[in-house]
Amino acid sequence: MMHRLSRRSVSTALRAPATRYRVAVAAPIAFSIPIPVSAEGGDNNIRWYSTITGGKCNRARYSAQLNLKNDLILGSRYESTATASDSGNPPPPEKYEYQAEVSRLMDLIVNSLYSNKEVFLRELIRHVLRIHPLILGLLKYDDFTLLKEAVDLDIRIQTDQDNGIITITDSGIGMTRQELVDCLGTIAQSGTAKFLKAVKESKDAGTDNNLIGQFGVGFYSTFLVSDKVVVSTKSPKSDKQYVWEGEANASSYTIQEETNPENLIPRGTRLTLYLKHDDKGFAHPERIQKLVKNYSQFVSFPIYTWQEKGITKEVEVDEDPVESKETGQDGNVEKKKKTKKVVERYWDWELTNETQPIWLRNPKEVMTEEYNEFYKKTFNEYSDPLASSHFTTEGEVEFRSVLYVPAISPMGKDDITNSKTKNIRLYVKRVFISDDFDGELFPRYLSFVKGVVDSNDLPLNVSREILQESRIVRIMKKRLVRKTFDMILGISMSENKGDYETFWENFGKHLKLGCIEDRENHKRLAPLLRFFSSQSEDEMISLDEYVENMKPEQKDIYYIAADSISSARNAPFLERLLEKDLEVLYLVDPIDEVAIQSLKSYKEKNFVDISKEDMDIGDKNEEKEKVTKEEFSKTCDWIKKRLGEKVANVNISNRLSSSPCVLVSGKFGWSANMERLMKAQTVGDTSTLEFMKGRRVFEINPEHPIIRELNAAFRSNPDDEDALRAIDLLYDAALVSSGYTPDNPAQLSGKIYEMMGMAISGKWSAFDVQHSASHTPQAETLEAEVVEPVQAGGQK
Repeated sequence: MMHRLSRRSVSTALRAPATRYRVAVAAPIAFSIPIPVSAEGGDNNIRWYSTITGGKCNRARYSAQLNLKNDLILGSRYESTATASDSGNPPPPEKYEYQAEVSRLMDLIVNSLYSNKEVFLRELIRHVLRIHPLILGLLKYDDFTLLKEAVDLDIRIQTDQDNGIITITDSGIGMTRQELVDCLGTIAQSGTAKFLKAVKESKDAGTDNNLIGQFGVGFYSTFLVSDKVVVSTKSPKSDKQYVWEGEANASSYTIQEETNPENLIPRGTRLTLYLKHDDKGFAHPERIQKLVKNYSQFVSFPIYTWQEKGITKEVEVDEDPVESKETGQDGNVEKKKKTKKVVERYWDWELTNETQPIWLRNPKEVMTEEYNEFYKKTFNEYSDPLASSHFTTEGEVEFRSVLYVPAISPMGKDDITNSKTKNIRLYVKRVFISDDFDGELFPRYLSFVKGVVDSNDLPLNVSREILQESRIVRIMKKRLVRKTFDMILGISMSENKGDYETFWENFGKHLKLGCIEDRENHKRLAPLLRFFSSQSEDEMISLDEYVENMKPEQKDIYYIAADSISSARNAPFLERLLEKDLEVLYLVDPIDEVAIQSLKSYKEKNFVDISKEDMDIGDKNEEKEKVTKEEFSKTCDWIKKRLGEKVANVNISNRLSSSPCVLVSGKFGWSANMERLMKAQTVGDTSTLEFMKGRRVFEINPEHPIIRELNAAFRSNPDDEDALRAIDLLYDAALVSSGYTPDNPAQLSGKIYEMMGMAISGKWSAFDVQHSASHTPQAETLEAEVVEPVQAGGQK
C-alpha cells in the first residue's frame, strides 16, 4: 500500500533511530523490508517485499542498489542501548570555548577561503568519508571486536525545503565526547598523525591510508551556508550518544548527552544544518542531488538522497449519470468500468552516485562504446570523440586519467587564447575538486582536450580549489601533454584520413600556437602540422611529406607567407623556384609565419622565407654573376641614389625570371605579410612599427628589357627626367607586387596615369583623324542627259 507523506512527516520519520527492533514500522514510508521466510534458510532465504511494487524483490539486486541493512531500516522505532538519566531530566549542555585559531579560521572560511558556497557539501562528504577509515584503523590497534556488528558505510542526505534544513546521516563509527572536542573544537585534530605512526610502527603495508585526511577545516565549511549546525554522534566505544551544537560567528559550542529516544541512532553521525535565510535554496532536493553528482559522483561509499518520485496507476472514475443512463438501456450490454491514469507521488531514497569511475578499471576491459558513453555523459556532448587515451602513471607521481580529443570545436573556435575551458575535471581520491584551471594541468594551446585526472596526492590549497605550484604538478603536466601528443599522432596515422582533416580544421591553430609557446615539445608538434604548397594547392601536406619530396641538392625548406593561396602563387618570389621545380610551402593562416619561425628547422632542414634577402637556391654561377655585377653595379648605385632612404640597397636578383624587379625584406626584418598583420593589430601610435619593419632591399632582374633600357639610360643620360620617373614607377610597382602597401596610393595612381598618357599619347587619335578624313563625303560632277518630252501615243 502506498502512502503520501508531507516533508514534515518525512522529516519526523527520518529522525527515528535504527538499532534493535522493538515495534513495527512507525511511519508509513515506501521502502523495501526484509521478511524472513524460513529460519532454516538463514540469510539467503530472506525475501524482500516492497510497498511500491507490492510483490517480491530480488534481495541481491536491492542490496547492491540501495545498500539497506536489516538494522538500519529507516522509519522503524527501535530500543536504545543508552539509558536516560535517573532523574528523567536531560543533563544540561556543557559549554566549550573554541581555540583562538578556530575562531579566526571560521571567519576566514566564511569570508575568504572558498570562492563558491556550494562546496560545503563536497567538504562534508569528503571528510565523512575520511573519518571512517581513520577510526577503523585506530580501532585496529584498540579493540577490533567493536566492529562485529558493523554494516557497510553509507551516507544519506535529506532536506526540509520549507524550513531550510539539511540532514546528513552516515552509518560510520561515530565519535565519543572527547573525540567531539578534539575533532570539532580544534583545528584538524582527527588523529591522522597517531594513525600513521601506528601504521609505521606495525609496518602494516596493507593499511589503506589514502583516505586519511583532516576533519577540522572541512567541517567548518558548513558555516558558509548555515547559521547553526548540530552534530549528533554515537560511538561503539561509548554507551551514550552526544550532541555537538555550534553557531556561526560564535566563540563557543556546547556538548550534551542525547536522551530523547526518538533521536537515538545505533552508530554513526547525523549532521543537521540550519541554513541561512539567503541560502535556503540549497535545501531543494534536486539541488542537493545535483551537488552530489557533480562533486561526489565517484566516491567509494554509496550516497542516497531523499527524492520525490511518482508511480503511474490506473484508477476508477465515477461515470457521468446521463451517459450511464444511455448505456444502461440495453440490459444485455455489459458495463465497462471507466479508468484513468494518475501519477501518485511518494518519497524514497535514491542512490545518487551510481556511476562507476571508468578510469579505475583496466583499460583492456573497457570497450570503445563505454569510453564514448562516459565522454558524452561527463561533458554533455552528443557526438563521439575522435580519440581517447586511458592510462595510469606510477613512480614519482601517481595518477589515473582518461583524455579525449573532441570531434568538433565549441562555439567561438577561433578563440584559442582562453585557457579556462573547464574541459579537465580534477579529482582527488575520486572527489571532484575543480575544472577551473589556468594552465596548471594543461597548456592553453591544448585547452581543447577533455578528460578527467584522479590523483591521491596533489598539493592543493586549504580550500582544495587551487593547485599549488610544485614539482609534482609540473611532472603531471608533462605526462599529460605527452599522452595527448601520442593520442593526436594516432589520429594522424589512422587509415581514415578524414579524421585528421576534421581534427586539423578544428584544432590546427592550437598546435600552431603550441609551436610559439612550447619550445620543449617542438619535436612532437612539428610532425602534426599541415600546410598547402606550390605542388599541393588542394590538399594539405605534412612536413614529413615535404622532406620526402625535396630535391637531392635542396638544403632548405622554402616557404612564403601571404593572405591567400592565390596571392602566394602569383608572388614574383616564386619564379625561379618554380622553374627549378622546388616546392614552396604556402603559409596562408595569420599564425603560420610566426609558428614556422619559432620552429626554425625540421629534421636538420632550415626554414627559409623566399621573400627575404640573401636567398640561396643552390644554382650560383660565380663567373656569370661577376660579369653581370660589373655591368650593372653603377646602374644599381644610380637607382639607389634616386630611391634614397626608401631602400637599404639595390642588388642583382637571382630569384626572378619574368618580373623586372622585386622588393624583399631585410634578413632580420618583417616580411610584407607580417608587416600587414602588425599594422592591422596596432592601435594608436604606429611609430614603433618603423623600427621593426627593417630596411627593404630592391632587387632587379638584369635580363629584363626594362632593366636593360634603364641601364642604357644611365650610360647615355643619367639625368633624364623620363628615366628617373621610370625608376620611381618601377619601385612603386614592385612595392605592390611584393605584398607591401604603398604609403601614398593616390600618388602611385598619378604616376601610372602619367606613364599611360605618355605611352598612348596620339596613338589612336591620329589614326582616328586619318580614318575620319578618308570617309568625308565630297561633291561629284554628274553628267545629265537631256530628254525631250514625249506625249502619249507617240506625239510630242
